[in-house]
Amino acid sequence: MTASAGKAPAVPRASGDWHPIAARWFRSLKESGQAQFYEASDWSTAYYIAEAMSRNLQQGKFSAQLFQSVLSGMTDLLTTEGARRRARVELERLDQGEDPREAAHLVLMEQYRQAAEGGSA
Repeated sequence: MTASAGKAPAVPRASGDWHPIAARWFRSLKESGQAQFYEASDWSTAYYIAEAMSRNLQQGKFSAQLFQSVLSGMTDLLTTEGARRRARVELERLDQGEDPREAAHLVLMEQYRQAAEGGSA
């Protein structure tokens, strides 16, 4: 199954009620290279993660369990270098002066490329 070519999904706005850290994280996703591959469901997941992050940061007692759930969701969205490396995905900047969404492109690491083509990794 391949992703359909066409119009990019609408990106929800960060909530004005969110903790500043959660809002900054959510807004940063739009500028991240992997966002070009996000579908509407990915943006909905990111919105939910930002909401959970915000609630955890705003409550009086910090929840380690909620923090772990937020980190897990962030990993699922490939928002960290470590998560992308584990998925064998590398984002490569073409030119520092360009818009990051346009400059970043997905580069599959050689082992992943070989595996996808049926070769040995």
